[in-house]
Amino acid sequence: MLNKELVIIGGGPAGLAAAIEAKKNGVEDILLIERDSRLGGILPQCIHNGFGLHVFKEELTGPEYADRFIKELEDMNIEVLLDTMVIELTESKQITAVSRKRGLLQIQAEAIILAMGCRERTRGAINIPGFRPAGIFTAGTAQRFVNIEGYMPGKEIVILGSGDIGLIMARRFTLEGAKVKCVAEIMPYSNGLTRNIVQCLQDFDIPLLLSHTVVFIHGNERVEGVTIAQVDENFKPIPSTEKYFSCDTLLLSVGLIPENELSKMADIALHDVTAGPIVNQRMETSVPGIFACGNVVHVHDLVDFVTMEARLAGRGAADYLKNKIPSSEHISVSAGPGITYVVPHKVDPEKILDDKQNFFMRSTKPMEKARLFIESDKDLIRTRVLQHVKPSEMINIELKKEEKV
Repeated sequence: MLNKELVIIGGGPAGLAAAIEAKKNGVEDILLIERDSRLGGILPQCIHNGFGLHVFKEELTGPEYADRFIKELEDMNIEVLLDTMVIELTESKQITAVSRKRGLLQIQAEAIILAMGCRERTRGAINIPGFRPAGIFTAGTAQRFVNIEGYMPGKEIVILGSGDIGLIMARRFTLEGAKVKCVAEIMPYSNGLTRNIVQCLQDFDIPLLLSHTVVFIHGNERVEGVTIAQVDENFKPIPSTEKYFSCDTLLLSVGLIPENELSKMADIALHDVTAGPIVNQRMETSVPGIFACGNVVHVHDLVDFVTMEARLAGRGAADYLKNKIPSSEHISVSAGPGITYVVPHKVDPEKILDDKQNFFMRSTKPMEKARLFIESDKDLIRTRVLQHVKPSEMINIELKKEEKV
């Protein structure tokens, strides 16, 4: 049995930032566990730019963004276990992990930060009728094939879903010489960042079919084509609107799911909407001493916001280890009309770090000049006009401690 002061599960952008911040705040005995053969999580395969605008005030690619944190981690001599998979986590903070080099490991931690990220929703989750041929990929898998492994999955592509990875891969495939026939989106609005709609679709004349979905996949051995139909307000296909698109590859960009199997093992309370842990202002879960940050809590569209949350979790864990602060009464944070969810889900105004608190939220639908009201016991704290909001773009609101929540 290994005894560690702080164990961080996940070596992506959230885990890296949390480890560095915990070290800066006085935690010496830190272990970072990553199941891949390298650190960085999804970032090494995100070779496009657009990262770091909030954190570094400059535009970086995914590998460049990850590299800055990896180098800082190495300079701090934080212990890392690569190729190591955590298979069990208990409420008492006992971790069971396996690796090829070290075999079965059992680790007792004083505090834990969960940073496992998220996984892609697959074909089985959306029940598309048709055969089961080769040529159906999630967008992230295709991105890894092209950018890391150097393989082209196909030459004629149809993309279902307008998530950011799907949009970015539409551009990537086009630059590599493939033909992207269209992007079909079941919602009446896009589910990607506006900049990706413009830079990845409009700049390359790739059609975006809103309120459309794939209703049948053709082909036995290999995808030969798909049938796409328009859907009504209940997302049911409208008869006689079907159109056939020939293709050899279908890419799925239909959403991400926080990776919370370990959270469930530790009996951590999960939120109904985000499917991630319920956290307080220090990113602490319902189990004292277990913290969570990044896409394991809720799916982000910008890695900069992941880093901000992870730093909060790192400081929260350091504060917990230093002071062993007992659980206190928290004020529940609830989403009103027009808002899907708010993170953190509860706050203790007297224990807010840095005398300010960021709240992350998403709108239920696209809106122009939306007015956001922040209230406490029906007393108005602040109102703010947002010029343009959409569900795919996270809203970040900062409240000062003196603005009583």
